[in-house]
Amino acid sequence: MPELAERLSNVKVSPSAAMTAKAREMRAKGVNVISLANGEPDFASPRHAIEAAYRAALAGDTKYPPQGGTPALKAAIARKFKRDNSLDYTADEIIVGNGGKQVIFNAFMATLDPGDEVVIPSPFWVSYADMAKVAGGVPVTVSCPQNNGFKPRPEDIEAAITPRTKWVMLNFPGNPTGAVPSREELAAIGEVLLRHPQVWVMSDDMYEHLLYDGHRFSTIAEVTPGLKDRTLTVNGCSKTYAMTGWRIGFGGGPAPLIRGMFNMQGQATAGVSTISQAAAVAALDGPQELVETQRAAYEQRRDMVVEMLNAAPGLTCHKPEGAFYVFPNLAGCLGKTSQGGRKIETDTDFVAALLEEKQVACVQGAAYGMSPHMRISYATDTASLTEACGRIQEFCRELA
Repeated sequence: MPELAERLSNVKVSPSAAMTAKAREMRAKGVNVISLANGEPDFASPRHAIEAAYRAALAGDTKYPPQGGTPALKAAIARKFKRDNSLDYTADEIIVGNGGKQVIFNAFMATLDPGDEVVIPSPFWVSYADMAKVAGGVPVTVSCPQNNGFKPRPEDIEAAITPRTKWVMLNFPGNPTGAVPSREELAAIGEVLLRHPQVWVMSDDMYEHLLYDGHRFSTIAEVTPGLKDRTLTVNGCSKTYAMTGWRIGFGGGPAPLIRGMFNMQGQATAGVSTISQAAAVAALDGPQELVETQRAAYEQRRDMVVEMLNAAPGLTCHKPEGAFYVFPNLAGCLGKTSQGGRKIETDTDFVAALLEEKQVACVQGAAYGMSPHMRISYATDTASLTEACGRIQEFCRELA
């Protein structure tokens, strides 16, 4: 049989997707699995967005879409950036992709040459490093431990930048930690980046509206305007509007970069579903009350999950400022043996045993570049979260 490409040798299947698939497989066999592995809102998409998609389909808006986004959606995105982020982007500075993931992938493919480095604060969303590798880049991680609130220090970003650095990644509120820097902390990072004009800056703002305890959102191109002409600001409809399946992500950035990304998208998927784009216009321009309703629900869930996990022997859980994940430390559980006889030497051992013995699916911290932790998504209903956290407590109490 012919061989697969060498580029796949260092690229992993997404661990969160793999754990979600495993949970679905077990459910199909009748096992009562509670999956906390997937970062997918449990809320319904906005009714007015669904109705807009329906009207678009009935009106015949079902042909090939413009490759970089419909004029209507680009205009709605420009209004969103101005309204929420005080950023001005023209139509040629905006691109629409099949989810935020494609927007990031397009940017890497359009800019990275073999050996170029991508600085990524760790813990990080699992796909950043692998997408950089596929594009020929080299991920360079910057450790952001819990005692720093899982946030990067400016001096650590500075130390990671070399003549080969092409991108610095920023993701706040962060996945998997929910970390949110203050405006002053973000400005300090911006001051570092201003000193390196050869470096592109990417701000993944997908969770911008999910903030708690009075925290305010800022994005780097707004805080440090001198970076705007080399910053790609990435966002989408998946998390804010519970529209994961519609696959609408978008980016705002300098026109030359957007043109390169447009070219790459044309070689991959071309445009995005016209029906989804009509729904996204309605979501971005329509009533926004549901955003606050969902945010308040996530905040209540966060408080409950953090309290229950901190009551589990061996776990310590930092309270995140945003997103819908917690990233508890499980160092106190290592070196023990589960009731089912599995030795817990690593966070991978922990989540495997937890799934096997208590039917709760989480993702090991190693997948996000930091151990010994695990990522738990609380984007699910309160009853399931309560039951799952109870099972985790039981699993930890039974370790010996």
